[in-house]
Amino acid sequence: MTALFTEYGPVRSLKMAKDLFSGDCKGFATIDMEGHEARAAMAALDGSEFGGSLIRVGPDRPKKGRGGKRR
Repeated sequence: MTALFTEYGPVRSLKMAKDLFSGDCKGFATIDMEGHEARAAMAALDGSEFGGSLIRVGPDRPKKGRGGKRR
């Protein structure tokens, strides 16, 4: 999958989310790239096909419910 994104710039890291018990991919990954290169990859690859599946490419969404005060 990294090769798909390196066309738009260097990929700093790629983390595929895997099921804790089976080890199977959950169907999404987080890829770290430079800002302008990431925007170009998002624009070009969002809605394209990879491995026979439609892929969505967008900015990482912040996790909700984290970083708050402990009670």
